[in-house]
Amino acid sequence: MTVSHTARLLVVGDDDFGAAAADAILQRLPDRRPRLGIATGDTPMPLYSELARRVRSGQIDVSTGFLIALDEYVGLGSQDPRSYAAYVRTQVGAPMGIPAGNILVPDGLAVDPDAEAEAFERRIGDLGGVDVQVAGIGSNGHLAFNEPGSPLDSITRVVTLSEQTRSDNARFFGSSSDVPHRAITQGIATICRARSVVLLARGSSKAAALAAALTGPVDTWIPASVLQRHPAVTVIADRPAAADLPTMRY
Repeated sequence: MTVSHTARLLVVGDDDFGAAAADAILQRLPDRRPRLGIATGDTPMPLYSELARRVRSGQIDVSTGFLIALDEYVGLGSQDPRSYAAYVRTQVGAPMGIPAGNILVPDGLAVDPDAEAEAFERRIGDLGGVDVQVAGIGSNGHLAFNEPGSPLDSITRVVTLSEQTRSDNARFFGSSSDVPHRAITQGIATICRARSVVLLARGSSKAAALAAALTGPVDTWIPASVLQRHPAVTVIADRPAAADLPTMRY
């Protein structure tokens, strides 16, 4: 097996993960009006911490930029600390000096979630699209909240979360029964319209999914495998996450 020739793969230690991811982002992010797609969860936190450190030290200034979230839980408002709106605002936007008005997240309390999904898709286009999309990979191979079986041409829509995903995210809620059953997510085709993608993977629980996404066929049952078709992908993984990849020079 070989890793997809379209992806640049970096395997790094824990201490280097944030800096390597920040370098990959900043190499592709324009200086003016940058539009950064934001993934949530534990995996990208070293990246966001490193970007915030560079802002504080004066190395970078992204205050005119926009942050565009991948997804949001249906039923959670932006002030709920478990919402992705709160995550993007407090963990990414504020530390990087990006005003709240420049943060786009689907409205989890929208009266009509389907209409909100359509409107969010339009807002991304009206803004000019995403320059660099930060993405993670689920233990089942999901990309954003595009669960296995999602159409490769899907756009932003309301989805039902798998039991695997709800179980994986239970640590943020206390128990899996408290995790919402639905979410608004950018579709696979929406994500692939980003000019470049930086895929992050940390931990042994992601090893099988990462190997399948990078070395297996492009398959709807491993949604992240679609990134093999994207012309500008950088994959940054720690050693446990890369454990199932073919032996090669990184």
